[in-house]
Amino acid sequence: MPTHPLPWIAAGLLALAGHAAAATLTEGDARRFLSQASFGPTDANVAEVIQLGRVAWLQRQFTLSGSDYPGGAFVSHDANVVCPTGSPDTCRRDNFSLFPVQVAFFRNAINQPDQVRQRTALALSEILVVSGKQIRMPYAMANYQRIFLRHAFGNFRDVLRDVTLSPAMGRYLNMANNDKPNPAKGIEPNENYGREVLQLFSIGPWLLNADGTRKLDATGQPMPSYDQDTVEGFAHVFTGWTYAPRPGATRNRFPNPTNYEGTMVAFAEHHDLGAKKLLGGATLPANQSAAVDLEAAIDNIFGHPNVGPFIGRQLIQQLVTSNPSPAYVARVTAAFNGASGRPRGDMKSVLSAILLDAEASAPGTPNQFGKLREPIAQLTHLFRALGGTSDGVWLRSQASALGQPVFSPPSVFSFFSPEGDLPDDPGMDGPAFGLFNASAAFKLSGMLSAALNGKGVAPDAKVAGATGSRIDLTRWQALAANPTALVADIKRVLFADRMSSPLQQALLQAAQIAPASKPLDRAKAALFLAVMSPEYLVEY
Repeated sequence: MPTHPLPWIAAGLLALAGHAAAATLTEGDARRFLSQASFGPTDANVAEVIQLGRVAWLQRQFTLSGSDYPGGAFVSHDANVVCPTGSPDTCRRDNFSLFPVQVAFFRNAINQPDQVRQRTALALSEILVVSGKQIRMPYAMANYQRIFLRHAFGNFRDVLRDVTLSPAMGRYLNMANNDKPNPAKGIEPNENYGREVLQLFSIGPWLLNADGTRKLDATGQPMPSYDQDTVEGFAHVFTGWTYAPRPGATRNRFPNPTNYEGTMVAFAEHHDLGAKKLLGGATLPANQSAAVDLEAAIDNIFGHPNVGPFIGRQLIQQLVTSNPSPAYVARVTAAFNGASGRPRGDMKSVLSAILLDAEASAPGTPNQFGKLREPIAQLTHLFRALGGTSDGVWLRSQASALGQPVFSPPSVFSFFSPEGDLPDDPGMDGPAFGLFNASAAFKLSGMLSAALNGKGVAPDAKVAGATGSRIDLTRWQALAANPTALVADIKRVLFADRMSSPLQQALLQAAQIAPASKPLDRAKAALFLAVMSPEYLVEY
């Protein structure tokens, strides 16, 4: 990353600079920008960015309607009711697994125009985690993911509030049916959500400076951002909530049976009415309702100075680079805090600060800047950049095979830690390397071979409306008679015109192993070597 990042530029000047630079924006610049802001560049998106410039393109993205997922209404949790004897053998897959939501995710990511919204929603879902390992009903996950699609361009406070009241989160981290203390029955409020909303979803475990570095005490040690008493305070705040009544229910009681439609509802008699310790020495007074306590607690978390750098740095890591400079983080924190004149937590301001920052568009160097593409991004970038088409079915299975089943991480800590070390360099973060090893590389090679076979993957006969997945290699086959031209186009389309001389030479040699009479084999060999290279897998 650059040693001397440019200072923060006010939003208005940045917009003017973006418009002024639009005429000189290169195709490589546009492709690189779209690798950060979307699920991958398409020829149409590249042309649009070059025509409009980054700022205007981003503003247009902010106006697009959001993609969606199938389902959302309550579905009986009894498989024998939903899928009685004689039902299609796909009934349980479609109603009691995340299959339809995962397929829709890839279908939208490849085909739908609201790329920034979708990309931001995925990033948020990998920070504020629920997992399909516990939340298996597709209508539950569809409703949870809609929170991020709905608020991707809204305000982060609304993200926190809706996540807190989500029945999927209520089930996942035990806030649903969290009862007030009852010593006679041995009942104490569950601390799971109270702890994780602080540790993972908002402020993190350590007090932070605005640039994301840890604050240190007089002895040089990092200072905790909360203590056990604070966790207990929030645990008591989040008492008294249960699922909304199921459709047609004649009773509304605590606890209601599991229902992932709507938001959770409060029962006064199950909410702790005592005073509660929150962050920063704040105390909620006694005798407040569950709803009043919850809104005050969300305000208390949202107002903490850690939220901007803690969430901002992770969003930078998700979209741009694993090791942003402290100055970059500070500029994003300033945007989160309202430096542009927008309200605190405004997601449009935060995303603009991340994607339009000088450090995001600076060339950088491979050993200091950039990030390993996580498996989801490997798949989507490949298909979008090469003009592939997909119904999402095969891409879903490949993401799972590569260790990243969409919306189903192994734990609340997601698929990988934002502080995961770069292999062989513990001084650098390399989060997505948490999923990448020799086995993953072997599986990746198999996936790429299938994707680049020139024939595509046939539709799954057990999926209604399936069309399969295919990357048409015709254009590459036509170039193969001139290996130099073939490599130049691979460099342009897949590498945003940034490819080392050794890799170009390796691709040139690979393209000439097959005779000129077999142009498809030439194209496949060069493309396969290109997308298996570290220079492609690590975007910078």
